[in-house]
Amino acid sequence: MAPRDFPEIDPEARLADLLERAARHFPSRGVAVFDGRGRRRERRTYPEVLAAARRASGRWSALGVRPGDRVLIGLPTSWSWLDAWLGAVLLGALPVAVAPGAAMGAARAQLEKVDGLVERLGVRFALVGDAFRGEAEAAGLRRASEAALGVGELEGTTPDPLKGASEQRTRSASEDVAFLQLTSGSTGVPRAVMISHRAALHNAWANDRAIGVPHGAPTHRWADSMVSWLPLHHDMGLVGCLFLSIYAGLDLWLFQGTTFLARPRLWLEHLGLHGTAFAPAPNFGYQLCLERLTEKDREGLDLSSWHDAMTGAEMIRPETVAGFCETFAPYGFRPEAFRPCFGLAEGTLAVTFDGKGRGMRTLPMPESAGEGQALGEVVCVGEAIDDTVVRVCGPDGRPLPDGEIGEVRVQGPGVFLGYWNDPGATAEGLQDGWLCTGDLGFLHRGELYLTGRLKDILILRGHNLMPHEIEWQAEAVTGGGGGLRSGAFSVARGTAGEEAVLVVETTAKGPGVLASMAGDIRNRVGRTLSILLSDIVFVRRGRIPKTTSGKVQRRQLRDQYLSGSLDALARFEPPST
Repeated sequence: MAPRDFPEIDPEARLADLLERAARHFPSRGVAVFDGRGRRRERRTYPEVLAAARRASGRWSALGVRPGDRVLIGLPTSWSWLDAWLGAVLLGALPVAVAPGAAMGAARAQLEKVDGLVERLGVRFALVGDAFRGEAEAAGLRRASEAALGVGELEGTTPDPLKGASEQRTRSASEDVAFLQLTSGSTGVPRAVMISHRAALHNAWANDRAIGVPHGAPTHRWADSMVSWLPLHHDMGLVGCLFLSIYAGLDLWLFQGTTFLARPRLWLEHLGLHGTAFAPAPNFGYQLCLERLTEKDREGLDLSSWHDAMTGAEMIRPETVAGFCETFAPYGFRPEAFRPCFGLAEGTLAVTFDGKGRGMRTLPMPESAGEGQALGEVVCVGEAIDDTVVRVCGPDGRPLPDGEIGEVRVQGPGVFLGYWNDPGATAEGLQDGWLCTGDLGFLHRGELYLTGRLKDILILRGHNLMPHEIEWQAEAVTGGGGGLRSGAFSVARGTAGEEAVLVVETTAKGPGVLASMAGDIRNRVGRTLSILLSDIVFVRRGRIPKTTSGKVQRRQLRDQYLSGSLDALARFEPPST
């Protein structure tokens, strides 16, 4: 049974108050973190979570970290991550989490990413794997090597006994910045979104209410646990899982994302072990379960306790949802448990939520959709969460009527404060009090349907990737970047979801030369960005559309690719395995 004692939290509270409230009112609930194999776990009650965060706060203080300082955390899901992140919040510092990459070492792209973030954000320390500093020094990345702080170094520091105590910590106002959330979970130097304490707490409160709508009561009244493999550096993992669990007093069971990729059954298995449960995942997570789990693998699963299967973070594929429902119905999964939603880092997380509780619902793509739209049926992602307004606007910023596709804009307490040290991008993203999401969609009877993305960001398997990151890797192979350019975009591939395509200008000739070049590009992109290019297309110099200033027009290039009007020299799809 969920705890009955559920005090409302002060709207002027901070994240530190949220953690202290959980320790006080939900002392038997807590967080369990599994090791990389998903076998051993360490569980801490919320009082123990708070005590460990206070010790980490004292360690940061002893190292000279002060309120407002930025500390970068580049670790996989672990207690080291949780202690360091929560400890920074207690101290009043601003934690910013980055994807750990290849165990936070080895990959040159990850080293360069941290180096760039240290400079751009003025990072005081970058908490990384113990081998990171040596690798950064060997790569000649001075900023990253100087900021690097190994896990052993932090955890071996004697805590400051005064600054580590909650009574001595900085009293932050609720509207102050609580943490920075990166807009990209992959590579490059992304923008850092400033999230206030008030926005973070409101999103947890609103999520609790929105998930509970079909059940007639907020989540904390009937749920016991959440089981997640979502990385904590991702807003869905941080806000949608960690913050919500702390707010609602739930038991949170955390797997590493790599564990889920290797053994997806573990996620489903634990959804039936810890009482009434719910869990979020992007579309590809459900698709992976479909593809990887045979009938024998599914034996013994009991999904009858899985009340809500939230899905968001990337375009939702009707084929995936239908296939998952059919395949796992014999194991107790109910189709109405699927709860599509929409959110983004600049909205703290959730913006809309399905409140009908009838499972996936779709509408045909409106006739107003332009060329290049690959979707046939569009999935409903629900109504705006409490205190939030969503509208769809045309290029002039005016609201559009139902059924007309335009940019999704949002207003509400969860909207971000701006991008750290980037007033130009902030002015572009926040206009007249409205968040311009860059997502495309339409409204129907108060509910939102997403059709695509206005921005160039690619969303592949739940992670954001900028096209130029792929293009630069290709141009490092071809020697392009000046007169010879490349263009990257994503396309829908049925149940596989969104996949990346790369078009490359070249003066090279001969099938053997082009095949070798395609192999080198594919290997480099896979090694540095951890993605698989679904298609590499070579074209002659000047065939990629560009603006007068030389910028690649990716949307036009994508339209040519989809329509078959691209004048290709050769195409290379992934080799069959």
